[in-house]
Amino acid sequence: MKAIRVHEFGPPEVLRLETIPDLQPGPGQVVVRIHAAGVNPVETYIRSGIYPKPPTPYTPGADGAGVVTARGEGVSRVAVGDRVYTAGSVSGTYAEQALCRESQVHPLSQRASFAQGAAINVPYATAYRSLFQRAQVSPGEVLFVHGASGGVGIAAVQLARAVGLKVIGTAGTEQGRRLVAEQGAHHVLDHRSSGYLEQVLTLTNGRGADVILEMLANVNLGKDLDVVAPGGRVVIVGNRGTNNQGTVEINPRATMNRDATILGMSLANVAAPELARIHAALVAGLENGTLRPVIGQEFPLAEAPKAHHTVIEASAYGKIVLIP
Repeated sequence: MKAIRVHEFGPPEVLRLETIPDLQPGPGQVVVRIHAAGVNPVETYIRSGIYPKPPTPYTPGADGAGVVTARGEGVSRVAVGDRVYTAGSVSGTYAEQALCRESQVHPLSQRASFAQGAAINVPYATAYRSLFQRAQVSPGEVLFVHGASGGVGIAAVQLARAVGLKVIGTAGTEQGRRLVAEQGAHHVLDHRSSGYLEQVLTLTNGRGADVILEMLANVNLGKDLDVVAPGGRVVIVGNRGTNNQGTVEINPRATMNRDATILGMSLANVAAPELARIHAALVAGLENGTLRPVIGQEFPLAEAPKAHHTVIEASAYGKIVLIP
């Protein structure tokens, strides 16, 4: 089979398309024929060596969607021929096949394409974890999604509207702002314009947002604390940069004045029971049409380096996927 392999850490060009042996499932495992693989910023950090380094060579990717082609002893939740999306993988998803534990595959509704299935795990699980398990949102609260046109932002808007939150989102391009509005945000702001944060206060009668989802904390966290409501929560979803490039200065008094809370969020910290609850909700959302992943760009598997450049450099617009 064809797979992207990383033999050394570095720029996107270290992603190489190679031929490796087909995969065979062990006990409790399944093999999925990957029809689409999701590309996430975290995979660029791992590839570059910023995050803890996996043993090389390795195949990147946790998100994918396809059809189960083989299952090992003891597997009962899925059958050969089932459409599934992956939430993690033993072997990596930037490939024609992925080896997964049974717990890492979930039913993919016929309403969703394989590309949409590949856009579920990291973006939607991150948004769900942030909103419901970390911030513990309540209907009627105001959610400010600071960077809403990417995969996590779109997921957050859809989930928030489904449970009765008032949603304010931002995007840096006209195309992105149209997308955020189409997904249900009540108000969409241009985060490249001066004074856009003042509009958050205006739209909330000076109170601010009850919950803020922050995609670029190293740039925006200090500003968020000026527009969070009393008792509000800021959930840090993304923070880019290395060493001192990823730091930001904040005024702690801003949290004191509002009794505000800053919450970190990482899917790596989610316990198995909470993860199961997340995916039960996501599977249901796909089935009933509440969740509708938006695909921004598709790249052939061989163009994984280009996809890694794009996911970091381009203005966020939907999800980037690879097609084996």
